[in-house]
Amino acid sequence: MQKIALLTALLFLTSMTFGQERKLKAYLDSKQFYAPGVGNYVEFHLQFAGTSLNYLGLDDGLIGEVAVMMEIRDKDSIVASDAYRLTSPFMRDSIVEDFYDVKRFKLDPGTYNFNILLQDMNSDADPIKANQRIYVEEMGDAISISDIEVAEVAYVGDPNSSFYKSGYDIIPRLSTFYPEQLNTIPVYLEIYNSTMLEDSVFGLKQRVIDAQTGAEIEELTVFSRHYASEVVPILRSVPIEKVRTGKYILSYTLINKNMTELSTQSYEFERSNDEPMAFFTNEIVLDPSFQASITDDSVGYYLESLIPISKAEDVRTIIDILKEKNENKARKFLQVFWTHTAPYDPYEGWIKYKQQVQLVEKIYSNNFQEGFETDRGRVYLQYGSPTNIITKEVSSTEYPYEIWQYNKIGRFSNKRFIFYNPDLVNNTFQLLHSDMVGELKNSAWPRELSKRGATNGTIDDPNSNVMDHWGGNSDDYYRQY
Repeated sequence: MQKIALLTALLFLTSMTFGQERKLKAYLDSKQFYAPGVGNYVEFHLQFAGTSLNYLGLDDGLIGEVAVMMEIRDKDSIVASDAYRLTSPFMRDSIVEDFYDVKRFKLDPGTYNFNILLQDMNSDADPIKANQRIYVEEMGDAISISDIEVAEVAYVGDPNSSFYKSGYDIIPRLSTFYPEQLNTIPVYLEIYNSTMLEDSVFGLKQRVIDAQTGAEIEELTVFSRHYASEVVPILRSVPIEKVRTGKYILSYTLINKNMTELSTQSYEFERSNDEPMAFFTNEIVLDPSFQASITDDSVGYYLESLIPISKAEDVRTIIDILKEKNENKARKFLQVFWTHTAPYDPYEGWIKYKQQVQLVEKIYSNNFQEGFETDRGRVYLQYGSPTNIITKEVSSTEYPYEIWQYNKIGRFSNKRFIFYNPDLVNNTFQLLHSDMVGELKNSAWPRELSKRGATNGTIDDPNSNVMDHWGGNSDDYYRQY
C-alpha cells in the first residue's frame, strides 16, 4: 500500500506555553494484510504530533482529545466507515509526546476512495481533511506476502489492544527516515498460503539494496527457514548501523526448494549515517588544469551546483564553505569531490558535469532560482537526461505540466516524474509526483494538476471537492509508458 500524504502542512512551534492555540498535525499510512476466514483487510496507521494538540489540565497533567471520522467509498457507495473520539495518553509535567492509533477495515479486492477528517476537540480551528485512492489486492488465493510494517516499538501484547498482532503489540513507525542515532529497523510481515507449496518448509530471503546503484549490501542478506502454514508471522530487527547515507530498499522474498522466487515485498527507506568527505585543506595541491576550468566569479556557483549529486554530510560541508566565502577552500573542495566521484579521470568527470549544469541553467532557470536549484534541474543532474518528455503548456482545466520518463535509472526500469507550474509564470515547474524510489509520491497528483479547472473559476481558491475530474489527458500520458 502507498503511504498517504501528510494531512496538514508542517507547523513547528517554538513555544509550549500552556493555553497557546496550536494547529493539529498528523500523519497517515496504510498497510494491507489477510486473515483466513476473514479475508483481506487494510490497517490505517495514525500518528499525532503531541506538540500540535491543545490540552486540558487534569490532576497535575494534560489530556487531549481528537475526533476521527473515516469513510471508504466504492464509487458512490460507502462500504466502510467509523467515527470516534481518541483520547491522548495522560501527559505529566507538561511533557507531551506523539501518540498513535490503528483502525482496521475488511475490504474486498478493488479500488476505493478513502476520506478522513480530524478535529482537535479542544480547539476552534477548522478540522483537517484528506482523501486518497487505495488499491486492495487479493491475498487469499495464492502464496503472498503482506505489506511490511515497521515498528516504532514492539512488545509482548494484549489481545484486546488495537495494536495487537501475532502475540505482539506493534506501535507503527510512519517515518521512513533513519538518522545515525537509529541503528535497527524492527519489521513485521506475514506470509500467506505457504501450505500450497509441495514441501512443508520454505525459505525467506532478506536483502538490503542501494536504490541508486542497485548494489546489494551482502552482510545484510539473510536466508531463514520456516514451516508452511496458512499464516506465518515474521518479526525481526534489521541492523543498519553500518549502512551509509543513501536511499535503500529492504526486501523479503519467499523461495521454494528449487530456489524459485515466488513472492516479494519491499520497503523503501532513507538513511543518514556518513562522515563528511575527507577534506584537509593544507594537504591538497590544486591541479592547474582542473582549476583553469573555473573562473574566479563562478567558483561559488559551481560549488553549490554539486548539491543535487552530493550526500547529506557533503551538502553540509558545501553550505559551510559557501557561508565562509573562501574561494581557495571552495576550489579545493571541488577538486576533492571529483577525485572521489570520478577517481579514474576527475577532470573529465567534472567537465561533463559542468556541461550539464550549464544546460539546466539555460533551460530551467527562472527569475529567482539557478537551473540546478529547480526541481527539473535537480532531477536532470541526479538521474541524467530522460528518455521521453511530454509537455503540455496550454489547458483550460490543468496547470502547465511535463511528464519525464526514464527507461532506466540504475537498476530500476520505467520510472516517471511529473512536474507542474501552478504559478503559471517564471518557468517555476515543481515536482508533483514520481514513482522513483526516494522521490515525492503523491497519488492525488491528477487532482492537484486539475485544480485550475475548479468550479469556482479561480486558481488561488480551487474547489477542493471536485472529484469527477482527474487532470484531463495527463493520467493517460503518464500511464502510456
